[in-house]
Amino acid sequence: MKYFSTRNSNTKLSFEDIFFKGLASDGGLFLPENFPQLDEVTLKNFSKLNFQEMSYEIFKMYTDNTFENNDLKNIINTAYKSFRNSKIVDVKECGTISFVQLHHGPTLAFKDIAMQVLGEMYASLLSKNDKKINLITATSGDTGAAAIDAFQGKKNINIFVLHPHNKISDVQRKLMTTYDAKNVFNIAIEGSFDDCQKIVKDLFVDKNFSERINMSGVNSINWARIIAQIVYYFYIYFKFNPEQKPIDVSVPTGNFGDVYAGYISKKMGLNINSLIVSTNQNNILERCIQKGEYKPEKVTASISPSMDIQVASNFERILFDIVDNNSDRVNQLMDNLKNDGFFKLNDDELKKLQNNFKSSSCSENETLAIIKEIYNSYNYIIDPHTATAAKPLLHNKNEKNKQFCFETAHPSKFPLAIEKSIKIKPSLPNGFEKIDSKKEIFDILDNSLEKVKAYVLERV
Repeated sequence: MKYFSTRNSNTKLSFEDIFFKGLASDGGLFLPENFPQLDEVTLKNFSKLNFQEMSYEIFKMYTDNTFENNDLKNIINTAYKSFRNSKIVDVKECGTISFVQLHHGPTLAFKDIAMQVLGEMYASLLSKNDKKINLITATSGDTGAAAIDAFQGKKNINIFVLHPHNKISDVQRKLMTTYDAKNVFNIAIEGSFDDCQKIVKDLFVDKNFSERINMSGVNSINWARIIAQIVYYFYIYFKFNPEQKPIDVSVPTGNFGDVYAGYISKKMGLNINSLIVSTNQNNILERCIQKGEYKPEKVTASISPSMDIQVASNFERILFDIVDNNSDRVNQLMDNLKNDGFFKLNDDELKKLQNNFKSSSCSENETLAIIKEIYNSYNYIIDPHTATAAKPLLHNKNEKNKQFCFETAHPSKFPLAIEKSIKIKPSLPNGFEKIDSKKEIFDILDNSLEKVKAYVLERV
């Protein structure tokens, strides 16, 4: 299995190469040369596997000979030891909607499912060559905490996390900034998540800097994150869909990685009827899917802050497919975005996008109303991101398909929104109650590439 860049399809790299690089040096994202096609025998066998076993089978398809089989199994089993639910992923049935609980990990968000595996993979590979790396990542709220938990205290790894100052929830911030580990550095940037993300991308593209510090990244652009997310599409289909109906999946979407994993699952042979890209009022993806124009606007702060994004990094991966694997066309579109502030898909490209994805957006008032409706009807509390994804399924009575809604974060991470909606403060799970009394450690920096560079260089 070799990998190439969306901006240069002639690239030929191993999984280990692209795992450490994260982002291609040309600014593109990595993709595998092919997607394994699963036959009926393999799919039938999947129905007998638990989450860890299924993870092993799917990771093995994409990691080639990077890990010995027993090493890969140990990596996966170790990664999921700290999850509060032995199933790793569970489902709550609320009428016709099956809420997929992806928040049983150590930082109460779906990012843990991939990040814990990445942490163990980095540790395994670094132990063999004694390299030291510096991970730099941007977060809109959940990636940072998941990455810090996965990498804190690990040998030969420093992790720098950029988050938008005062633009994530208090619980999200505290889950990042209360770790007392010498290899963890939290940076609050005076700007938006998109500003944080741009700084990280610019650091990757700066070859002198990225090579000097041996830089790597664990944002959703890292292909290993996508592999881990593919797993739970297969898992919910076989474990929580007894009649093996086609499935509709609505996904709270910011950087496009989680819903893109569903697209890959479908390409591999999973019976997915529709993938719904669900956003809040920062709905660049809905606008693009409906009209074909990808045009970032000013970010509006919301009660679903992890979706307050106008540049969805993983969208470039689907672009590569809908332009018929033409890296020259991808480069043209990305140049248009950089130079003109937008790009426009042609009619054929838009049709392909619409054939693979549906879209939905949700206002603040609608989000609060949906949280209240689910609570009043089923005595079940969902977080505001999940509520945006529930919207297109709430009154969909299509009984031919099984309706799944990804529950990407625990409601206790967003107490202000929940209290505003249902007048109840959601409780933190056992073990998290003392987070409010812990000391926070983070530094506030201007929205400046050079200042972030200097900060990192002082600490590596």
